[in-house]
Order: sequence, then C-alpha cells, then structure tokens
Amino acid sequence: MDPRPDTPAPDAPAPDRPDGTRGAWAALRPLILRLHFYAGVFVAPFILVAAVSGLLYVWTPQLEQAVHAEQLYVEPGGEHLPLHEQVRIARAELSGAEPGAVRPATGERDSTRVLFDLPASSESHRTTVFVDPYDGEVLGVMETYGTSGALPARTWVDMLHRNLHLGDAGRLYSELAASWLWAVALGGAALWVSAALRRRGRGGARRLLVPGAGTAPGRSRSVSVHGATGLWLLAGLLFLSATGMTWSQYAGANISDLRERLSWTTPAVSVETPNATPGVDVGVDTVLASAREAGLDGLVEVSFPKDPAAPYTVTQVDRSWPTSVDSAAIAADTGEVVDVVRFSDYPLMAKLSRWGIDAHMGVLFGVPNQIVLTAVAGGLVAVVLWGYRMWWQRRPTRGRALGVGRPYPRGSFRSLPWPWKAGVVAVLVVTGWAVPLLGVSLAVFLAVDVLLGWRARRSRPDSADPGGRVREAPAVGSDAR
Repeated sequence: MDPRPDTPAPDAPAPDRPDGTRGAWAALRPLILRLHFYAGVFVAPFILVAAVSGLLYVWTPQLEQAVHAEQLYVEPGGEHLPLHEQVRIARAELSGAEPGAVRPATGERDSTRVLFDLPASSESHRTTVFVDPYDGEVLGVMETYGTSGALPARTWVDMLHRNLHLGDAGRLYSELAASWLWAVALGGAALWVSAALRRRGRGGARRLLVPGAGTAPGRSRSVSVHGATGLWLLAGLLFLSATGMTWSQYAGANISDLRERLSWTTPAVSVETPNATPGVDVGVDTVLASAREAGLDGLVEVSFPKDPAAPYTVTQVDRSWPTSVDSAAIAADTGEVVDVVRFSDYPLMAKLSRWGIDAHMGVLFGVPNQIVLTAVAGGLVAVVLWGYRMWWQRRPTRGRALGVGRPYPRGSFRSLPWPWKAGVVAVLVVTGWAVPLLGVSLAVFLAVDVLLGWRARRSRPDSADPGGRVREAPAVGSDAR
C-alpha cells in the first residue's frame, strides 16, 4: 500500500452521501474488484497467449516475403505473357485441374498466382501455382489461405493465434480471450481512475497517467505500472476485443445475425447475367481489361464462372488501402460490366467492419498499422505480467511459499440494494447471451466461488457472525488498483 499520508487506505469504504446512502460506484466497486481479480487470475493466461501469438502474426507479411521470395518475386524481362497463357501453364502443372481464380501480377517484379479449389483442400485453403508472367516458368506450387493469400509460414502463425493448431476446439481459447478482454480492460480502467480520484493533493493526474509516478518500490509501484499502462492501452484493447469476436464461433455468430437484421452486411455483386450465351467466353484477358476500365486497379482476383451462363467476378484484394475493395461482375460472352459494387456505397457499419478486420490483421496502411499493433500487444503482455506480479506481492505471508494474493472479500453483491442487484443480474444475463463464452466462464467462476464459500463456512463455523456470514480478513493490499 502507498505509505504516504495523503493516500487513503485502499479498502476504506467510500463516504456515504448526506442522505445516508452510498453512491452507485461505491456500491459496485467491490463487486467489480472481485470480478477483476478472478478474471485476471484465470483468464489472463488465455489473453497472454493471444497477445504473444498476435504479436508474432503482426510481422508475418515481412517474414512471408523473406521466406517465399522465390515464389513471390521475379526479374523483369520485357512484356507479360497473355494472362490466359499463364493460366494454361498453371493448369498443365496440376494435370488439367480447373482453376477457380487468378491474381494477375501487378508490379513489375510480382509473380502471377493461379488458384485451384481442389477436393483435398481445407476450407478457405487453395492450391496456388506461382507463374513468372514474363517467361511462363512455374515458380512453385503451395497452399495459400484466405483473402490475404497467406503462404505456409504466415498461415502457421495465423493458425497458432486463431486456434493453437487444435481445430475448432482450439478456437475456444481465442474466443475466451477476446470475450473477456473488453470486460477486464473496462473494469480495470474504472478501478484505476476511481482510485486516482480518491487521492488528495497535487500530482493526481500525473500519477494516473505516468506508470510508477510518485510511488515507493514494491506493490504500490506494480499497481501504478499495471493501472496506468492499462489506461493508455484501453482504446486499443477494446478495439482488439471487438474485432476479435467477429471471427469467433459463438459471439461471432451473434454478431453476424445482428448485422443481417440491421442490414449492415457487406454487399456483393450479382452473379446472374440476363440473356447470356452459355458456352461463349471472351477470355480472362478481356475480362481483366474490362475490370480495369471500370476502375478496379491494383491487386485484383479474377474468379472464373462456376456455371456456363454465369459471369466472371473481379474483386480488389489489396487491404492496405481502406477504399480498394470494389468488385464487378463481367459477362463471359461479351466482356461487358453487368454489375459493380463500390466500397463508397457500402453501409457505414460494413465499412467499419472491413476497416476493423484489416486493422486487426495489421494490413491497413501497412507498417504504421503494424507498429501500433506491436505497441498494443506488447503493452498487453506487460500489463498481464505486472498483474501477476501484483498477485504474488499480495500473498498473505512471506513465509508461505504457496501463499498468493486473495480476492476482495465476499459479500459485495449481497450488500447491493435490490434495484442494483436486479440491474447487475440483467446486465450479466444479456452479456452472457451476446458473448456466450464470457457468460459460461462467469457462471463457472460464480459456482467455484460459492463452493469455496460453503467450504469456508463448514471448516470454520465459529467464524460466522449472527447473520451467518463468514468474517473474512481483508486481503493485504486487496485494492487491485
């Protein structure tokens, strides 16, 4: 605890109002403090793994370019071969398999990618043939993943971050981390700011924002570093939590349903071509030229028709610039652009969703995005480690090797007025429905806490007061903020 005389004892109750009632925050603070403790101890390991693996993923584009340079880059050498010829060479490489799409080379040193949806490929994985656009040499064949076209090195780190290479079961870890991150961050920020507001004297703002400012060595400094750093990271942590849940199994499904009901989904071009002539194909070169004339510049993916009367679709796939996401449908028999969807016409929420996902992946604006994510993820790792340091420093006795910090004493929920109890329960029920893994894990926390309380009453019956409540000694320095 802070030994200075101008700092109140961390567990001292907030003063009552003139009418004898306690303020809303004074009533809720003990409950939030106890919840923050349990989430910090039991959920923080999942958050830590997600932060470390995410930090590794941030810089995988550079890793990919270094590891797979022979497939990605070529030496300039005159004019490009016709695109249909490059596709023919790739088809021959895979014994006549039919390609699903092609990503033409854009820069003078880029290779062309011809993508195949083979029966043996996993969901969102495609077999890709890399072709030198100048001489038609096949540079390699490998599996790529997702819209970003991630190569094996990048995909491995992506799957580590997403599911620890454990499939759908492993995705629960990342969803649990994303589901709790916003709650832990908001609760921690509220506790830290409220502690700063209770301080008297000058320098309160400095101590609020500067890690370790004005504190003595020991747990007081750990609390300051943990709280101030977390406050600086708050916006970034909320962003990572919200965007991370969009990929999750259960919360992500609820988010998708909400977007559909509110018409926030991403629009798509129509794949129906009226009066099309089946079997007539102007060729991929003409289709690409039509798309360029329609304004689809930069890196694009040309998808081949799956039906003889269906059109080609051309989509911009460079996510480093926030407006390069246009798409067009082009008639296979005439090369005419029959439908275009401009990113500028997206609903606002669809735009925000697109930008949010790209920023979460570190591709929006390139290196600046990566630097920001590195700072946030690195800061999160530090906050988690300082939190565990605080937990250790709060152990009841230095003489017990297994002694660790205890949570805020029980009874905070029972002490709430009935309207507040009803409000807390309603919020938890709605949150648990919208974010299922948070709700399930919170129920587990509550069940364990009830069992521990029951065990404590059974083992120490003489410690109960006339009301039947166990008199727990307050944890040493139990103010987590």
